[in-house]
Amino acid sequence: MAAEKPLTLNMRPDGAALDRAAYERAGGYGALRKALKMSPAEIVEEVKASTLRGRGGAGFPTGLKWSFVPVNAPHPRYLVANADEMEPGTFKDRLLLERNPHLLIEGMAIAGYATGTDVGYIFLRGEYKLAAARIANALAEAYAAGYLGANILGSGYGMELRLHLSAGRYMCGEETGMLNALEGKRANPRAKPPFPPVSGLFGKPTTINNVETLCNVPPIVANGAAWFRGLSRGKDGGTKLYGASGKVNRPGIWELPMGTTIRELLEEHAGGMLDGFRFRGLLPGGASTDFLVEQHLDTPMDFTEVQKAGSRMGTGTMIVLDDKTCPVGMTWNLTHFFAQESCGWCTPCWSGLGWAERVLKAMEEGQGQPGDLEKLAFQTRFWAPGHTFCALAPGAAEPLQSALKYFREDFERHITEGRCPWR
Repeated sequence: MAAEKPLTLNMRPDGAALDRAAYERAGGYGALRKALKMSPAEIVEEVKASTLRGRGGAGFPTGLKWSFVPVNAPHPRYLVANADEMEPGTFKDRLLLERNPHLLIEGMAIAGYATGTDVGYIFLRGEYKLAAARIANALAEAYAAGYLGANILGSGYGMELRLHLSAGRYMCGEETGMLNALEGKRANPRAKPPFPPVSGLFGKPTTINNVETLCNVPPIVANGAAWFRGLSRGKDGGTKLYGASGKVNRPGIWELPMGTTIRELLEEHAGGMLDGFRFRGLLPGGASTDFLVEQHLDTPMDFTEVQKAGSRMGTGTMIVLDDKTCPVGMTWNLTHFFAQESCGWCTPCWSGLGWAERVLKAMEEGQGQPGDLEKLAFQTRFWAPGHTFCALAPGAAEPLQSALKYFREDFERHITEGRCPWR
């Protein structure tokens, strides 16, 4: 059973973080020692063969991303762990950061060696105070043991790793906005190309991965790609930290095989709906994903199958909608968040999100007008990928466009009755 949960198997039940000694007793840093005896290219190929896909939401193949750093790219090269985690409904990386920070550090050291990185950054959400303290302590322990710094474990390879606290904007989770923030600039997205592996932080080659993604690297190196693929129930390798929030009996996070169905997550692990509440739908991977409803409950939660169902797995952390929560009010709340967090860099996003938020607010307050739904539907198409600099507005469109599809009658009642029926 323990071998089936490589991310959480060594976590302490009291919630304290593993110190270096406890992490080493559990085999920690063994994968780093093994990796340093391999060539960087061998590590990249092993991660490719594992079919590890990015756990931050996009699901891009990790080994393929690493291979985009040109072999003869200039130095210094950078590696950034995206620990911003400001997606509403998402709290999976926090578990790893607070409970097992050495797993992330080891993953970054291996990834750094594989990509020829000179300096790494953990870009941490500013509100994660406990995580910051525990990461800082783990970094000091890792440096003291020779796992970081010059000439790691006598290998001739060296990497500096630093903790950077975010100023706290949703846009910092977008990879190029994050790079601007690290450079001390406003967190606006950059035009691409060039892409970060070629020209990223300070104009140098930069690899950016999510925390959970990097934490999967040591188990892959230690146990092999075939073992990692075997943990999954589908084509995407490994386990996944799934979560659920809302009116369920046991909201929380669970490490389970990739491809676990929505029904199993909701009914078995989350314990089903609270007494007196009925399931209506859910956002499968944080706020910026499309609603799925009862007909989708047997969908495996992996990148391919959730997309076939009409949504995205995103971060794998479900936000559950019940029958006593107004779907219009929920959609308004999410749209308000995205409007607030727009960086203002492109008109469809800053202007369109603000306009949509005002329309939804009026509808929730009983002032909706005939034609509002058609205008909102048009607006979601205006936010489609390719119309904006980054994915903030396309992500904001997903809960709205799917709510209009699955809960249209609720929207119509707000207009025809001139009130919110849930109030």
